Amino acid sequence: MAKDAEKSTWKDFIWNSRTREFCGRTGSSWGLILLFYLVFYIFLAGMFCLTMYVMLQTLDDYKPTWQDRLGTPGMMIRPRGKAMEISYNTTNTETWDMYIKTLDNFLSPYNNSLQAEKNEECIPDQYFVQADSGDVKNNPKRSCQFNRTILEKCSGLDDHTYGYQAGKPCIIIKLNRVIGMLPGKDGQAPFVTCGAKRYKVGKDEWKEDSDKIGEVEYYPENGTFNLMYYPYYGKKAQVNYSQPLVAIKFLNITLNEDINIECRIISNNIPPGSLRDKFAGKVSFKLRINTKG
Repeated sequence: MAKDAEKSTWKDFIWNSRTREFCGRTGSSWGLILLFYLVFYIFLAGMFCLTMYVMLQTLDDYKPTWQDRLGTPGMMIRPRGKAMEISYNTTNTETWDMYIKTLDNFLSPYNNSLQAEKNEECIPDQYFVQADSGDVKNNPKRSCQFNRTILEKCSGLDDHTYGYQAGKPCIIIKLNRVIGMLPGKDGQAPFVTCGAKRYKVGKDEWKEDSDKIGEVEYYPENGTFNLMYYPYYGKKAQVNYSQPLVAIKFLNITLNEDINIECRIISNNIPPGSLRDKFAGKVSFKLRINTKG
């Protein structure tokens, strides 16, 4: 009898034919609840749409309205290899062919013919400022030519192996784009310098490979990022912008050993990078050139 009573109670809760209630509520009660939530969620959706509309009115299509700009831009290299390690054997083409293809693809937009078609020759050693006139936008912005030939021995035009076959590899360095950044003052352009990186070999012992790096050549001369490529106005405002590059070529680096290298940006208008960000104003990589089978 108890089971029958319990079963009857559950049936009455789900549908009570006497009071015509479903789950304890009449049809009109359910209707009022559904109407309330319908109006409530329509109101929330309207508030969300209104908020988004107001926010979008404050945005500029060409540059950030609010920009929490990094004090020190990051740096990166090409080719990068796996985990920033470039290792190959001069006698085995397959070990360095991927690096050649990476550099070919990366530098193809810098071919002189393409640069002459899309960009213009600028006055070097000074900023190429293209200011707006009040509310009238000076868009699209023009861009300066960065011709592949500037990289000379690392352009891949005279030596299609970029020195990898001869054990004198080229590494391309780029400084990350930051809208509006002026990387130098008083006419002094920032430049790249590369050297041995200190690394830990014991609990309290550090080591560096200064004696193993050998002579390094920079292209363009002195490894400078010319001021005429700045400021950068953004991808949409400056469609054809060609990011300036610096190439480094190792002429007589120690072979058959791991060499830890660090390249830094030196500028009188860019603060030193943070120790917590390994790519802020610097980039580190390992290079190993094997000549033994």
